[in-house]
Amino acid sequence: MEKAPTAGENIAVLRKTRGLGQVALARTMGISASYLRKLEAGERPVTPPVAAAASKALRVTTSRIYGQPFLAPAEQSDLLDELRAAVRRYTLPREDTPPLEQLAADLKRAARLRADTRYTELLRILPRLLGQATATAMDAGGDATAWGQVADLYGCAYAVAHRLGQTDLADMIVSRQEWASQRTWNPAANAATAWNEAGIFQSAGQYEDGLSIVERAISQFEAGGAEQSQEYVVTLGSLHLRGVVLASRHHDQAATADHLRRAKALADRLEAGSDVLIHNLTFGAGNTALYELASHIELDQPHRAVEMSRPLVETPPAGLAPNRIGRLYIDTARVRLAVKDVQGAEEALKQAFAISPQMAEFHPMSREVLRVLCVMHQRSRPDLLAMAKRSGLAD
Repeated sequence: MEKAPTAGENIAVLRKTRGLGQVALARTMGISASYLRKLEAGERPVTPPVAAAASKALRVTTSRIYGQPFLAPAEQSDLLDELRAAVRRYTLPREDTPPLEQLAADLKRAARLRADTRYTELLRILPRLLGQATATAMDAGGDATAWGQVADLYGCAYAVAHRLGQTDLADMIVSRQEWASQRTWNPAANAATAWNEAGIFQSAGQYEDGLSIVERAISQFEAGGAEQSQEYVVTLGSLHLRGVVLASRHHDQAATADHLRRAKALADRLEAGSDVLIHNLTFGAGNTALYELASHIELDQPHRAVEMSRPLVETPPAGLAPNRIGRLYIDTARVRLAVKDVQGAEEALKQAFAISPQMAEFHPMSREVLRVLCVMHQRSRPDLLAMAKRSGLAD
């Protein structure tokens, strides 16, 4: 890969293009000029709220700040084009209806590849599988289960597009997921779509609008769900976890605490010891703890986050897939850097690359922490340089 520009470098270029000085831009962003200088020089990571403030001030998307989509291997780019074409012709599947047993096995494989963050492998099967699942649902008429499979598959497609920084594709996929979920007559499928829709606003730094999506989805789901079912608990709990992220990034402590309290109460209704995956939503005590840790980071409580992270990284919650454990180590790296534990941040990043390498290569905060560490220690830390090269941050 070629060396990708950093978020700080992108902010500097956009600022100069618009004829703004650092003092003027910093004032508009609500940060100090000295902090902006450190961001542009690569001495501080550009966090999601900072990227949101910069995108608003510079009138660009957060993806433009982060430089997404990041440069990807040629095969991955070709596969993304194939997925985009399949999503575009969503009512015109070219594939034949496969045997139901084979389709069910392939759908399970897709869900597992998503959870394992094996995005390239998932991309290889998604276009064909979307066509097959859609053809099956159309042949089945109004069969709710068949349309639910299509909706869940679009959830897998959203995860890939979102993680690889393909914001336009992710937006289109959410509309297709809504199209499919409306045919299920299943409130949980509609709520899972709302979870991804709120994620679109989260990625764009529009946290207040994302919260509105979550709160509306919660109200609608509570009005129509079967409260005693596991599906109900997992779906509602996941919506509250999305609310935790959005509220904490919006620096709304009261809303953060409320969503977290309600998520914990729902997690207590599940069997202890393992989280549950339904409709590509993971929920339970373990994942709730990871979201609580992330909320401390977003609310500028790094020491509290460090304290909470210690037992989690020593013994990660049981039953969580690599996509969640990888995120735990990325958040741990971020908070360790915030308290100037440089060695600890590097070690956490190594764990993230070992557990979920494709996520670590493309996740904006993984790249930002890695970039800052490289500015500080690149030449003397060969492991850092190796991770930077894998992420396209070094030649």
